[in-house]
Amino acid sequence: MHNSSIAPTTAVSRPWGTYQVLLDSERYQIKRIVVNQKQRLSYQQHYHRSEHWVVTSGTARVTLDDKTILLSEGESIFVPCCTKHRLENPGLVPLVVIEVQCGEYLGEDDIVRFSDDYARV
Repeated sequence: MHNSSIAPTTAVSRPWGTYQVLLDSERYQIKRIVVNQKQRLSYQQHYHRSEHWVVTSGTARVTLDDKTILLSEGESIFVPCCTKHRLENPGLVPLVVIEVQCGEYLGEDDIVRFSDDYARV
């Protein structure tokens, strides 16, 4: 049996909005991500995890490698491990996404940033 935490953590602030870990387990993690209007996360990739995003409110502009896709409420997309990706809120209302991460390592330091509006490395 895997150890997992089902008590949600406190929301973590980022320059683009917030995220909250809803469930944390050894090989998967579920987060609630809120992206403020006209904000976006860095263009990044992960070596040890894949992600599945489900839009629960707002509109998402998703970049996967060189392809851009718009998603509306109820739509989802899979982000394979090692794929360059970005999540963006092009709208005027907060974007809310449920993210399911799966992989051998789920640490926040498994991020390689290629471009970032907030000059993070």
